[in-house]
Amino acid sequence: MRSRRDFLKLSALLGIAGLTKTKPAFAAAKKQPEAIVVSTWEHGLAANEAAWQVLAKGGRALDAVETGVRVPEADPKVRTVGYGGYPDRDGIVTLDACIMDEHMNCGSVAFLQNIKHPISVARLVMEKTPHVMLVGEGAKQFALQQGFKEENLLTAESEADWKAWLKDQKIQQINIENHDTIGMLAMDAAGNLSGACTTSGAAYKMHGRVGDSPLIGAVLMFLCR
Repeated sequence: MRSRRDFLKLSALLGIAGLTKTKPAFAAAKKQPEAIVVSTWEHGLAANEAAWQVLAKGGRALDAVETGVRVPEADPKVRTVGYGGYPDRDGIVTLDACIMDEHMNCGSVAFLQNIKHPISVARLVMEKTPHVMLVGEGAKQFALQQGFKEENLLTAESEADWKAWLKDQKIQQINIENHDTIGMLAMDAAGNLSGACTTSGAAYKMHGRVGDSPLIGAVLMFLCR
């Protein structure tokens, strides 16, 4: 018989599916019944595969979610996360991310520019600073101090779409129909639950706009222990 704690953990994992109207991406446990990973959107499939490689080896859920969401962060074909994400109205790609471990420690970055993996920067904010969130230039300087490389995240495809948008500058409504932010939760074989969320935000947003994705409690709100 499952305990109330087990039920709450499973409910937290499955609850993320309610963030979208589309079918969420799942990678179900086979060899280790206690481990599971779940994420949103179609690009969550590849992310789940990477996360599952960590869990299948008995790895920690925190490592799994970071490893998983780094996949779409680095994939230029995913236009709503990381490298190749749609820019803001000034043609600048700005990124937001947050992460939380099984002890409810958390880290976040927002309005981060020129750093491909904001989720890994968010984790270091959690582990190496007394803060929860760093933003803008401060977040980038911290990332550079930690050894991350500064690089252009605007791909030719995203730049072309932005230039086409400039012709009419149609304002997109911020709603459930026009985002593909990836959120991921994982529970490891030890029963530890961790989560991550990363995004390039709304396409052609005003420069400086930050949504709810990096806000602890807005997206990553779940019972870890």
